[in-house]
Amino acid sequence: MSETASNVETRRLRPADLEQVIAIDASHFGQARRAFFEKRLANARENPEDYVQVGIDRGGALVGFAFTRILRGEFGRDEPIAMLDSIGVSAGSREQGLGHALMDGLARALRKAGVGSLQSQARWSDHALLRFFDACGFNLAPRLMLERSAVRPLPEPVDNE
Repeated sequence: MSETASNVETRRLRPADLEQVIAIDASHFGQARRAFFEKRLANARENPEDYVQVGIDRGGALVGFAFTRILRGEFGRDEPIAMLDSIGVSAGSREQGLGHALMDGLARALRKAGVGSLQSQARWSDHALLRFFDACGFNLAPRLMLERSAVRPLPEPVDNE
């Protein structure tokens, strides 16, 4: 761990962290996703056994966060898995090992919750995130994600008569 990353503390996120989480996330995406984070924090308060959300502090200020939700029984699995929904480190704290320290803290919290596997998704073209996931030990999952429009109707079936 770098000198910078050794001076941090990983902890569970608190409702008071909402504004800083939104600001960190907006610095990545260029727009605030307030509704997403408000809903996720509300769901975590109502169902704490289904979520693990951690933050990383440096000098008493939140500089990074990770949101996961725990799935039980999905995809035919017997053991619980965590899905990493969102992760971010403040712009001024990037490239200092804080993302790795955040992932280490998240892994500890997930083990404590009885979760042995962490999964996520990334855009194929988000090379920085893919490099980060690779450096954190992620591998390609043995399943394929498929997508279709829920707006467009299905094409009419061809009648073979």
